[in-house]
Amino acid sequence: MKFPLRIKVASARGAPTLAITVMLASLSMISPLSIDTFLPSFPTIAEEFGITSWRVQQIITAYLLPFACFSLVHGPLSDALGRRRVVIGGLVLYTAGSLGCFLAPTFGTLLFCRVLQGLAAGIGPTVARAVVRDLFEGTNAQRLMSSMMLVFSLAPAVAPIIGGWVHVSLGWRWVFGMLVVIGGVLLATCLAFLPETHPREKRTPFKVRALIASCWRVGTGLAFFLLAVSAALAIAAVFIYIGSAPAIILEVWGLKETQFHYIFIPVVAGFMIASIASGRMAGHIGRVTQLRIGFGLLCFAGGVGVLVHNFIPGGSPILVVQVLWFCMALGAQLTYPVLSLEMIDMHPEARGAAASVQSFVALSVGAVVMGMVAPMLHGNLNALAWISFGGGIIAWAAWRLGVRVRGPVKTFD
Repeated sequence: MKFPLRIKVASARGAPTLAITVMLASLSMISPLSIDTFLPSFPTIAEEFGITSWRVQQIITAYLLPFACFSLVHGPLSDALGRRRVVIGGLVLYTAGSLGCFLAPTFGTLLFCRVLQGLAAGIGPTVARAVVRDLFEGTNAQRLMSSMMLVFSLAPAVAPIIGGWVHVSLGWRWVFGMLVVIGGVLLATCLAFLPETHPREKRTPFKVRALIASCWRVGTGLAFFLLAVSAALAIAAVFIYIGSAPAIILEVWGLKETQFHYIFIPVVAGFMIASIASGRMAGHIGRVTQLRIGFGLLCFAGGVGVLVHNFIPGGSPILVVQVLWFCMALGAQLTYPVLSLEMIDMHPEARGAAASVQSFVALSVGAVVMGMVAPMLHGNLNALAWISFGGGIIAWAAWRLGVRVRGPVKTFD
């Protein structure tokens, strides 16, 4: 039997099939699973290793920083070696890193193995976006990207809930044990079914200088960089609350390890509804219109959050905060897949490099916000609201400036 086995990637009308959608979305899910699953375990990990809450938060930083840096390599590597080979190699390394986290005898070992996870986990979402553009164009590409984000959005909601129950039932190490199983299943699935979408005749030479030059050329374009900053800040406006989840849930609201759904359900509901809406909007309304709606929701909800946290006596009701998180996630998710396609479309000859540079910017911002800024705020909802609102405003301004610098293009509206 030859591998990979053939799967149908497009219907008779050229639309993406469920099989390719689920496969690519599953690869993208590795990242949020690796961030959110063990958030309920932070206090226990800190107690076991005798470290502060700020140090235990560096479990996120140790993952996101190498994730960000090596996301610059993943796309160009897939341009040079092919998508399939790079994805399978990354899954092998990710599964090994997860096993190391499960067995880690010291906090230093745990951080080292988190670095291994971070080196590899970016391959999934980065290469998956390049595969989308290898296989589909225009409306079908936007619909597949939105469908991927819909499946991808389930991970942040399910991960901390499952992680909390696994932690309570079996201990924090088995949360990483669950990641070992997930990595192994994805590895077996990709070995069996993932097609090669980047044939040899389209590959760029595997030269370090060429890879660096490709990323540099993409990343130093002012219009591309502004759009990348816009996408990163739009998502970071929501993700700063994810990084603050342990403090908000366990300290500010006084809830339990199994109640992280108080944050993740409204956020993920916003992501999912926006993904469905984005898929239906494709081909019916222009991308500019969708971006205006998304940024409008993001900035409006952020501004209302600032007012609520400053002027409601005795603090904001949990339900009000959850509604605002839902609206912010709705807005951010309406913008992100469209901006992703815009950036990749700016460099059709180097889609892998474009996807990598975009991931690098988004993950660098995410590492700073979730691993460094969030733990210093100790769940202060007022400070979080100001930072989130400011991030949304700057994201909108960067988009407008990026469009002006780039000039009009046929595919944008």
